[in-house]
Amino acid sequence: MQPIDQLTNHVRVDAAHQKALKRLGIETIGDLLYYLPARYEDISEVQSVGGLEKGQEAVVYGQLSGLKTRKAWKSRKPIAEGYVEDGSAKMKIMWFNQPYLAKMYTDGMYVKLAGKVAGSEGKLYLSNPEVEPLDSLPIDRHDSIFAGTEGAGDTLYPVYRETKGITSRWLYHTVLKLFEKGALEDLRDPIPEEILKKYKLPVLKTALVWVHSPKKASDAEAARKRFAFEEVFYIQVQKAQERAAVSAAETYTVKTSPEHLTAFTERFPFALTAAQDESIKSILQDFAAGTHAMSRLLEGDVGSGKTAVAATTAYAVATSRPPEGLNKKIEFGALQVAYMAPTEILAKQHFESFIEYFHHLPISIGLITGSGCMKFPSKTDPTKPTKISKAQLLKWVQNGEVPILIGTHALIYKSVEFKHLAYVIIDEQHRFGTNQRKKLAKKDARLPHLLSMTATPIPRTLALTIYGDLDITLLDQMPAGRKPVKTTIVGPGQSEEMYDHVRSELEAGRQAYVICPRIDEPDPTKENALNMKSVIAEAKRLKHDVFQDYVIEPLHGKMTTAEKDDVMKRFAEHKIDILCATSVVEVGVNVPNATNIIIEGAERFGLAQLHQLRGRVVRGTHQPYCFAVTESKSDKTRDRLKALATAKNGFELAEHDLQFRGSGELYGGKQSGLSDLGMEAIRNLKLVEAARTEAKHIVESHPDLTKSFPLIAEKVARLGEVLHME
Repeated sequence: MQPIDQLTNHVRVDAAHQKALKRLGIETIGDLLYYLPARYEDISEVQSVGGLEKGQEAVVYGQLSGLKTRKAWKSRKPIAEGYVEDGSAKMKIMWFNQPYLAKMYTDGMYVKLAGKVAGSEGKLYLSNPEVEPLDSLPIDRHDSIFAGTEGAGDTLYPVYRETKGITSRWLYHTVLKLFEKGALEDLRDPIPEEILKKYKLPVLKTALVWVHSPKKASDAEAARKRFAFEEVFYIQVQKAQERAAVSAAETYTVKTSPEHLTAFTERFPFALTAAQDESIKSILQDFAAGTHAMSRLLEGDVGSGKTAVAATTAYAVATSRPPEGLNKKIEFGALQVAYMAPTEILAKQHFESFIEYFHHLPISIGLITGSGCMKFPSKTDPTKPTKISKAQLLKWVQNGEVPILIGTHALIYKSVEFKHLAYVIIDEQHRFGTNQRKKLAKKDARLPHLLSMTATPIPRTLALTIYGDLDITLLDQMPAGRKPVKTTIVGPGQSEEMYDHVRSELEAGRQAYVICPRIDEPDPTKENALNMKSVIAEAKRLKHDVFQDYVIEPLHGKMTTAEKDDVMKRFAEHKIDILCATSVVEVGVNVPNATNIIIEGAERFGLAQLHQLRGRVVRGTHQPYCFAVTESKSDKTRDRLKALATAKNGFELAEHDLQFRGSGELYGGKQSGLSDLGMEAIRNLKLVEAARTEAKHIVESHPDLTKSFPLIAEKVARLGEVLHME
């Protein structure tokens, strides 16, 4: 039996189950063996219903039936009641003064109940038990746990993520069947034995047994640690290979003098911070070395001045000649820069910023997006940009006459060809590997330098894992004159004070954002309609009930690009006082006069995202304010939001968020290529560093992995496919 064998060749699986398994990504034996439990139920505390006695604190698993409400005979107090049955016996359940519970749960539902046994002999019942609904029972009703004889040690039962048509129990028993049929016999461990020994990790066969049917919690823990290490290790191997590929490729050497750069930066309306100076220095050192293409991630809070760093380093490139043109006075053209932004709004904003930086220079700047092309300067008015045809812009880019081209993903289109692309700047898009760079550079054999920029604070362990092929530079200072945001958590019934404050700011000539978690009102007939504020309804309510004297407009993702641009333009020109938006404003929108932001349903956003949103109001020199509004009364929510008010910067917040929510929710498994288990591993810096060290060593000492470690090479290749499918 091989891991690549189809599951259906060894286990009877009906059509419905097959469909459900496919949804979970399980087709082969290997897929099922690597489908790890999400958690474990410890049933050592569980009693069988048939063996319960009066006064006992009991935990039982079973199925509900006969749910109804009635009034107590004497006191007329409402009672919800029903039965729980676990295969050994049936017992009555009663909840006093909680009649709604009979409606909350349904007959036939699987539950875990914890409560006190009350009543008299022969009429025992479970009093006011706490209820935890389950998708299925973690154990069979007739399992040994109720017999009280064999298997006394097996008290941990794995609970797997389910989908319609597949229960956790079915998955558990199918894995056990595969074990009995010898599925582990032909397994080869991809991780070298010396690495496993060094970090005290179990071998693959042991780890699979321990993870799916652990005898004790420490076995499950050791197995999960092994699989977490393995997952992070493959990503680190892939990153080490990418680094090696970049090191081997030829690139451009860009040399520039400090005086040349100072002439550019001293025209800025602000002084560069020490962190900006350091970042520029690091980038220029990489340019000047020319031994291999730079791969750098510039991480900085919103408003820390990443665009100024990008513009200064772009200036160094755009004023340098290609090597073959250095001695030929007649050859036209400079080295070129491509600057890619995630949205049209942002691409246009960067285009305008670059015009500010470069307007005094004879350097052409192009803009290419899905809705058209522009070039600065215009022939008729050298102080303004002009619309031009795509064909004309592409011709100039191909000739090398446009040294700086800014755009959205339109930059990667086949029709876009550069003459000497030496530098690629990417905003908020870090999955930009060697292949995409080659695609951009097209026919050029040289690999361009890469600067990836982000305002999303990334915990160190996550950065080491997901962006392990990039050198990381932090912009951890804010420009002089920027005031820190005053953040207030607004709980239920505290809105009036907030509205009064915003009204006083509007009267002083400032503007405000109101952020809502959704675009439209939910359908009230739908069962799971979440009670979250929507942009469209909130804009109407604010206009009608709160800010009658001010212009309020909505902005959201369902609007066309032209509509969004129009709203943003009018907001920037202060023709709109309050912008009511979804998190579409999260990235890069720049209106210095907007000093207040109200975030409705703040508990629905991650701390990193709240921090991004809050960053919209730190663009000017006026005091900025942020109001995080929550209807939640939960202490956990309040603590998490409190971190937003107390953390000094985004980096501190990122670490908070990792502890509070786990990085799976924070960054999304799909984006990172990590499973839930891998995401959990990201909290463990030692594990990440160990995987990184071993991966680096293996790639350096065995350049051809396919020969030396074919299993690792295969896993890494599959990982690459997953990540590039996005």
